[in-house]
Amino acid sequence: MKSRPWLLLLLLSLFFGPAAQGQVRGAVGDNVAERGEYLARAGDCIACHTAPEGRIFAGGRAMPTPFGTLYSSNITPDPETGIGKWSSDDFYRTMHNGRFPNGGLIYPAMPFASYTKVTRSDSDAIFAYLKTVPPVNQKNRPHDMRFPYDNRQLLLGWRTLYFTDEEYKPDPGKSPEWNRGAYLVEGLGHCAMCHSPINRLGGTRESDEFKGGLIPMQNWYAPSLTSDREGGLGEWSIKDITDLLKTGVSARGVVYGPMAEVVYNSLQYLTDGDIRAMAVYLKGIAELSPPPPPSSKVPSSEASLLINHGKTVYDARCATCHGAQGKGWPPHWPPLAGNQSIQMESSVNAIRMVLNGGYPPATKENPRPYGMPPFAGLLSDNEVAAVVSYIRTAWGNRGIPVSARDANELRSAPLN
Repeated sequence: MKSRPWLLLLLLSLFFGPAAQGQVRGAVGDNVAERGEYLARAGDCIACHTAPEGRIFAGGRAMPTPFGTLYSSNITPDPETGIGKWSSDDFYRTMHNGRFPNGGLIYPAMPFASYTKVTRSDSDAIFAYLKTVPPVNQKNRPHDMRFPYDNRQLLLGWRTLYFTDEEYKPDPGKSPEWNRGAYLVEGLGHCAMCHSPINRLGGTRESDEFKGGLIPMQNWYAPSLTSDREGGLGEWSIKDITDLLKTGVSARGVVYGPMAEVVYNSLQYLTDGDIRAMAVYLKGIAELSPPPPPSSKVPSSEASLLINHGKTVYDARCATCHGAQGKGWPPHWPPLAGNQSIQMESSVNAIRMVLNGGYPPATKENPRPYGMPPFAGLLSDNEVAAVVSYIRTAWGNRGIPVSARDANELRSAPLN
C-alpha cells in the first residue's frame, strides 16, 4: 500500500482513544468499514494505489526504483481486475506475509515488512472498507524491472535477509501510550521505510532502522529519527512534534517534499490521541547526544569564500522571511538557526528547498500555508552553494559547507 525498501515516503495508523494496558487497540465506533477507512487513511494507502488523475485505489501509479519501475495494483472490489474475489483471509495473508492469494511473491516496495505488525482485526477492518469503495475495472500494469530483478524468485533471498512475519507485541515495560505510538509508527505507518538507510539489495538491517536515508529516485533525504543532529526529537516538546505531524508546521520546523504528502494524505486525519502517541514514541527513540559533525569535503579556503558570499545572498534573498539572525517567524517562516534539518550530514533537502522552493501541506488546521519561492532561476550554482553553506554554519549551526557541484547535481531533480 505504500512503498519502500527501495522507495517512497512515509508514516502511520490506527484508531481513536488511548489504548488499554497490554493492547494496541482503541475504540473507533462500531462500524467496521468506517474504522477501516480511518486505518487506510493512517496507512496512506491512497498515495500509492491511486495514480495522478486516476480513480481512487485503482492502482497504476508508477514507482521508479533503482531496479526498474513498479506499478501499484488495483485494490478496488472489482471482481476481475481488483480484489473483489478475495476473502479477508487472502487480504490478511497479503498484508502479513507479502504474498498474493495464489502464493506469488510481492516486491517489497509494498511495505509488508512493516504491515506484518498490523493486527488481524485491523487488517479485516481495512478489507471491509475497501469492499465499499467503487469498483474500477482496470487491469494491473506489468512491472518494468531490469534483469535479474524481474525474476521474483530472487525475492526469497531478500525475505530471508530482511523479513520476519510477526504482529506487534506490546512492550510491558512501556506505557500504553508509548506502545500505541510504536504500533502506529512501526506498523501501518511504515515510517522506517523512508527514514532508514537501504543497501544495494534494497533492504535495511534491523539495527539501522530509523537512522535516516536517501529516498531513491526522488532525491530527498528522510532524516534520522534517532539522531538529534538530524530529525531526532529528543529536545522537542510534545506539542512541537504533534503540531508538525498534524498540521505540517510547528515552532521548530516545517515539512516539505514527500513528508508534506504524508501529512496531507494521512497524518492530518489521525486523532489527537494517536498523533500524541506517535509523538511520545518518536521522542522516546531519539538520542540526546548528537555525534560530532563530519569533516567537510570543501577545502577550507573555498568554504570561507562561499560562506562570506552566502551572507550577502542571504541578506538579499532570505532575511526578510527568516530574519537576519535566522530566527524566522514561526510557524509560517521556520527558523534556520538551530534547525536540525539545516545541519544534517546530507545537504540534499536544504539545496532542494533553495532551488525548488515549496509549500507545506494544506491541512484543516493550516488551510492556507505560507510557502517558499524557488530560486533556481535567480541564483547560480555558486550562489546556491554559498547561501546553503552560510545557513548551515551561521548562528551556531553545526553543518558543513556544500559545493557548487552539489547544487548542480540537484538542479534537474524531479520536483515530486
